Amino acid sequence: MDFVVKHFNELSTRELYEILKTRFEIFVTEQECLYQDLDDKDQDAIHVFCWNDSGRVAGCLRVFWKDHDKTAGVAQIGRVVTLEHGKGIGGAMLNQGVDVAINRLKAKKIYLEAQDYAIGYYAKEGFEVVSDVFMEDGIPHVKMERMINARGNK
Repeated sequence: MDFVVKHFNELSTRELYEILKTRFEIFVTEQECLYQDLDDKDQDAIHVFCWNDSGRVAGCLRVFWKDHDKTAGVAQIGRVVTLEHGKGIGGAMLNQGVDVAINRLKAKKIYLEAQDYAIGYYAKEGFEVVSDVFMEDGIPHVKMERMINARGNK
């Protein structure tokens, strides 16, 4: 499985369209959640995505500086979505996103907000729950973090 890793400014129009199409299909249509997906964070993000055999983005996520603050050293992973389930795309993609945070951004910590049902998915990559459950757009979420040591490990 080959992942494409590009900053927003490097994305082609087609790549951006397909990323947004996949996010909309899962978050808005499948999860029946109306929310503002276009939140002005994409432009400062590094996007990780892969294609399926049908020419669709099969999975994507974005990595960016939390609160737009590089000096704090906290990278955030968000908009994690897979169009195809049970094929290992999600785990491989999350691993690639963590690699981007560690090796490209040189983050000291990685933060994300996980839907409650996906805690185990993120825990496999070393994330730990650091909050109580809270509601975001009508869906239960938790805050999760992964600390990074000098060697890039948890």
